[in-house]
Amino acid sequence: MSSAHPTATPAAPAVGTGLLPDIRPARLPDEQYAQRFADAAPRYSRGQALVEAERCLYCFDAPCTTACPTGIDVPSFIRRIADDNLRGAARTILESNPLGGTCARVCPTEELCEQVCVRTAQQGKPVEIGRLQRYAVDAAMDRPLASLLPCAPATGQRVAVVGAGPAGLACAVGLARLGHSVVLHDAQPKGGGLNEYGLAAYKVADDFARRELAWLLEIGNITLETGWRLESAAQLQALRDTHAAVYLAVGLATTQGLGLAGETLGGVRDAVAFIADLRQADDKAQLPIGRRVVVIGGGMTAVDAAVQSKLLGAETVHMVYRRGPANMGASQAEQDWAQTHGITIRHWLAPEAVLGGVGESAGQAVGVRFARQALVDGHLQATGEHETLAADMVFKAIGQKLDARWLADCGLADCGLADCGLRLRDGRILADDDGRTGVPGLYAGGDCRFGGRDLTVEAVQDGKRAALAIQAQLAAASIPHPV
Repeated sequence: MSSAHPTATPAAPAVGTGLLPDIRPARLPDEQYAQRFADAAPRYSRGQALVEAERCLYCFDAPCTTACPTGIDVPSFIRRIADDNLRGAARTILESNPLGGTCARVCPTEELCEQVCVRTAQQGKPVEIGRLQRYAVDAAMDRPLASLLPCAPATGQRVAVVGAGPAGLACAVGLARLGHSVVLHDAQPKGGGLNEYGLAAYKVADDFARRELAWLLEIGNITLETGWRLESAAQLQALRDTHAAVYLAVGLATTQGLGLAGETLGGVRDAVAFIADLRQADDKAQLPIGRRVVVIGGGMTAVDAAVQSKLLGAETVHMVYRRGPANMGASQAEQDWAQTHGITIRHWLAPEAVLGGVGESAGQAVGVRFARQALVDGHLQATGEHETLAADMVFKAIGQKLDARWLADCGLADCGLADCGLRLRDGRILADDDGRTGVPGLYAGGDCRFGGRDLTVEAVQDGKRAALAIQAQLAAASIPHPV
């Protein structure tokens, strides 16, 4: 990627002086929006679920269970579906993954459980585990969660969880089931984190994230406080002083910048913010979108931004990545989904500058100039060739990072030990697999923890493990010591 600084040089000339930005809402007839943003994979009917469940061989030492980061007993829940025991199937799923409904919708199952399904070798097609999981959990959501996952008697212990995304929710539910009282804090007006603000609308249609959150909170012992932002080490210390333990699941709230000339031009946006706006919009027809869109990045966020741009009515959408297809963060299924929706995926192109307009379009983006890349002795190098793509809107989707300003007054530095005992590595909090940091009683997990895979299901597993580690800490503290 170019090392040019946004203020080092002015934006390059426009792609033709007559090119004017074309950004506007309501590119489509009103009736098309609901259809375009409908559920990407509608729930199975009973007949469909029973037929698919019968394909399962109920393997002993099933590879699909091993491949699931949360260890769901896949053959067990599918057998219960085949027996028409949806309550039992849902309990089996939720015991291992309390966010089984969301994960059934967004997990890259083609790279996890379904990839190792033995039916693939026999029939060329795996059992559709994700859709069966959704069928079972959705059917159970009309009953209180506590009837499936009862809580232990109250212990009188209070734990603070900062961040109501997948990791924080999983930790809170795990602690609540153990009888602890949990105060769940989140900076946004709504809880849910990534599930509420960061996923494509067609993946979690019908307000599913909100409904799942409300259902999880029915378990009891959890108090959700929204609009509470962690901004200082003093706040963190106050939580530690008033709670038996603190779990940080703050996610990666800051978007990586391109570091290019023209990055501040009108029409250049963070893909994450664009996706959040889509999710919170009451009327998608009112969201402005460019006629020509360029998305810079190769991950699932880039796919979500590109596809939803197309669904909003953009005529041409290019998704541009600086390396080859094998290096993209988006799964092959996600890449295929993008191309099915008319997205052109370009490889081996690194952005050099966002191009600004002249005259009437001054101050607005009208294109992006790219430098062609090639691998030379295993290193990415520019070939000297360039390519320019016209763009009314440019979305940045090159990753996110931890907003650690709340630790600034601790003197925390990357790779340095702060007085408070926390370390960062590559911009994330160092913690072991159970979430333990260098501070007694302080845990961290999810995307903000160094070493995670940035998958919802991995974040859930982080939260589960942290809940058990916190339980072990509290249990040890309650054991009387001999005098």
